[in-house]
Amino acid sequence: MHTIQVVFLTVMVFFVIVTIHEWGHFYFAKRAGILVREFAIGFGPKLFSIKRGETRYTLRLVPAGGFVRMAGEDPELIEIQPGQTIAVRVKDGKVSRIYLDRLDDRTNVVRGEVESIDIENKLKLALNADGVTESFDIHPQALMIAKGKETQIAPLDRQYGSKTVGQRALAIVAGPVMNFILAFVLFGVYFQMAGVPMENPDRLLIGDVVAGMPASKADIKVGDVIDSVNGVKIGADSEKMIDLISKSPNVPLTFTVVREGKTITSKITPKPDDTGAGKLGITAAVPSRSVKFGETFKYAGQAMKNMTIMIFEGFKNLIIGNFKLDDLGGPVRTAQVTSQIASQGITQLTSWVAILSLYLGIFNLLPIPALDGSRLLFLGLEAVRGRPVDPNRESMVHFIGFAMLMLLMLAVTYNDILRLVRGEH
Repeated sequence: MHTIQVVFLTVMVFFVIVTIHEWGHFYFAKRAGILVREFAIGFGPKLFSIKRGETRYTLRLVPAGGFVRMAGEDPELIEIQPGQTIAVRVKDGKVSRIYLDRLDDRTNVVRGEVESIDIENKLKLALNADGVTESFDIHPQALMIAKGKETQIAPLDRQYGSKTVGQRALAIVAGPVMNFILAFVLFGVYFQMAGVPMENPDRLLIGDVVAGMPASKADIKVGDVIDSVNGVKIGADSEKMIDLISKSPNVPLTFTVVREGKTITSKITPKPDDTGAGKLGITAAVPSRSVKFGETFKYAGQAMKNMTIMIFEGFKNLIIGNFKLDDLGGPVRTAQVTSQIASQGITQLTSWVAILSLYLGIFNLLPIPALDGSRLLFLGLEAVRGRPVDPNRESMVHFIGFAMLMLLMLAVTYNDILRLVRGEH
């Protein structure tokens, strides 16, 4: 596969799994009537931005996740105080735009001093213009303009905090759930493309050839049917092949495979490992069979179960400290592995994307501050207590958690870069 294709597929992998996660948040927030201010892929400075309807869609510099910014989650940045001079544009009897600066440059507006304003509940404005007080209704989608930036107002019924615990929980959990759905679908696609091992195989195939090992220098390719070793027929007995190779360190062997009906024979000398056993650098694979449509669900479910167990085993090792810093990988290492798998073909890449999507969904449900699991935990506390946790305290918890996650990401990214410099994989 060409380098450009590999890079493109690597970028698309991250784009797809992050986008599907954030889309889950976005869709169910919109269904609940929440104003979604921004749908972002990545963090940091904006690379691309476009506004459609009420939402601004952005692509940001750091490809380490994404976010959906809902009205009311964070304190609104713009406040209008009584006594402040503003200008408003009225359309169809309602205020459609509220200008906070460059008032003398605004045309077709009413300028005056604010006597009272309510942009959350009553949507009313009392404005003193030239000594005369005028009352206006404010449109629920009115825009406030300051320093060239437009911000749509968020009436209370459009804010995240005004929704029921169930609606908010659904908007939060939908992100990881979308990752689970994507993983299940991709596992199913993988099994449709790759098939599954035959139950009673009558032969073995070359499953992998390790670079730098003796077999990599011979005419042996992945997918070849293993026929014999030194004239001994192998059939489907991998143990027989391993035994013959192990007993022959530094002894040339006649290795025979069948490729597209043609018999190919190579002389290969096994290389002794640390125990003195001979190694060729190949792995045997069982021939696969195609999967029926109904079986796809079964095998996809099994793959989800097995990978979930492995992921939690990894989390367990992290908790008990059974790891080294070199065992951890950040975005750089993940991108490196993804590019390596992408070079192997779309079938293996499909399985890898499914694993990444499953991992992202599970990781986000952990009760770690700043992650979806932590937000769900706060919602659970609210449901039990009958009242929400102090928003300022919750925001501080998430901020600290986010800062710690960023520090961890910087550490593992630094380690990834050192690994690349040293030429390690």
